[in-house]
Amino acid sequence: MTSGTITQHAGPEPARTQPPRRTARGARRRAGRGSRTPWLYLAPALVVLGGLLIYPIYQLGLISFLEYTQAQVSGGQPTSFQGFANYAELFRDGEFWSVTLATVVFAAVCVVSTLAVGCALAVLLTRVRAIPRLALMLAALGAWATPAVTGSTVWLFLFDPDYGPVDRVLTWFGLSGFQDYSWTYERYSAFALVLFEIVWCSFPFVMVTVYAGIKAIPGEVLEAAALDGASAWRTWRGIMAPMLRPILVVVTIQSIIWDFKVFTQIYVMTNGGGTAGQNMVLNVYAYQEAFASSEYGLGSAIGVVMLLILLAVTLVYLRLLRRQGEEL
Repeated sequence: MTSGTITQHAGPEPARTQPPRRTARGARRRAGRGSRTPWLYLAPALVVLGGLLIYPIYQLGLISFLEYTQAQVSGGQPTSFQGFANYAELFRDGEFWSVTLATVVFAAVCVVSTLAVGCALAVLLTRVRAIPRLALMLAALGAWATPAVTGSTVWLFLFDPDYGPVDRVLTWFGLSGFQDYSWTYERYSAFALVLFEIVWCSFPFVMVTVYAGIKAIPGEVLEAAALDGASAWRTWRGIMAPMLRPILVVVTIQSIIWDFKVFTQIYVMTNGGGTAGQNMVLNVYAYQEAFASSEYGLGSAIGVVMLLILLAVTLVYLRLLRRQGEEL
């Protein structure tokens, strides 16, 4: 090495970077393409839903503001815009408020009963052997697959005062008051009969859905609870229910929608709403007003009110669940 000579080794040349503005613009462009991609996949389903839901709801709301009776349907008279006249007539009707109250109470009892039976049987499925589990699943799916008209007719036969086996079995056990007892004559017994049928055809959905959610819970968690001596109720309340919260939200909202707009069971089992309309619910009431009385505008107004009630109940329920989740 020569004295006085300093050798300098130049490091690698730094890589050229793009201007910050161009990089930010490219990132925004890629983010925009990424945000549009999910909507492209959802577009076919949104088109179908728009045709099947949005347009009928629009027509329902439009007819509720019109004078639309049999005269307008047949073309004898032109339709005229009535504004909120149909709603004003509906809200002045005392029968509407009594039917609304009966519908809300009946739907609430149906939802609670369906959830209780479905969740209890879902827990039972996790504790029985394979053959009883398969038999229970097949029986439940058979009830679920039965059409509403067929199921209602079968339950009417079971509780028939002349030929039904239920009254005979109750009488055989010494309950003489049930001899030739007509379950559809009294208001509350008729509602109870419809309740039994609705729970029978609705609990399989809750049972299968909750059972699938329970099977997804890690087995170590349930084993730890069993080793700590937790009862079945405490295990459900402290472990299963919080972990199954999203599934319970889905089945609860679905049950609310189904039970609030029940029509077939009430119409078939009470012969159109019971004696003097004592078993009327909002869906049957709307049908009677629209098709029996040919007041299609008034029937559409009842449908709009039902839609708003369902939206309000669903939003309140979701808000309460979100608040409980934040507190936990």
